[in-house]
Amino acid sequence: MNEATNGFTDDEVVTVTLTLDDGEVKECAVLTIYEAGDREYIALLPIDENGDPESDDVYLYRYEEINGEPTLDNIEDDDEYEIAVDAFDELLDEQAFEELAGDE
Repeated sequence: MNEATNGFTDDEVVTVTLTLDDGEVKECAVLTIYEAGDREYIALLPIDENGDPESDDVYLYRYEEINGEPTLDNIEDDDEYEIAVDAFDELLDEQAFEELAGDE
């Protein structure tokens, strides 16, 4: 899953459980894993118990696999965060363009 597209089927939803800094536990759907700069990032959408989005908020984390195990790290640096956000926005724009082109 080291590509901009997640490789999942449309029916398949992969989820992760996050424990936030304040101790709150959130179930999140994995939207995509993507590259930006020289790192990989993961975009997560918080979902409720029915699998529906809780809000429009998307969580971005630094992503890497260590010995085959996925790890998520907070993005602490503002510049790095901007790089991750810009790359995610580009992915969304590309996806919207592809959907529009597919409708024609």
